[in-house]
Amino acid sequence: MRKTNLTADIWTSFRALPLWVIIWMMVILAPINMISLYFASEPMGILVTALAWGGMLTSQIVLMRHRGFTKLVSGGHVIFWVPLVLLLVFARPVANGAYDTYLAILLAVNLLSLLFDINDLRLWLGGDRRVIGHERSV
Repeated sequence: MRKTNLTADIWTSFRALPLWVIIWMMVILAPINMISLYFASEPMGILVTALAWGGMLTSQIVLMRHRGFTKLVSGGHVIFWVPLVLLLVFARPVANGAYDTYLAILLAVNLLSLLFDINDLRLWLGGDRRVIGHERSV
């Protein structure tokens, strides 16, 4: 692939994703994880926020490094969201009202995401190095 603009390469890769994946990421997954910042002052809020954002930020590094979406993008989610899910299942912070509801939604969304992410990481480890929307592998 010729050297092009990083933003254009990532946009091309993003647009090549299935529509349901784009909707899932932009309407549900990213917003739910970003909202954690709103609850940072709640019990264990800083830890919840660090794990939620950690999964997103490490994936962004991979996305930029490979100039698009590869199965490895899921690696950041696995590294940070497995501990987050375990925390929310086994050591859930004391929460009431909106924070309690948010933690339940965060758990459900990230647990569902991890079902896809763990499989994607398995495929990447097995050799699937394609960059979605580009004609090359990494």
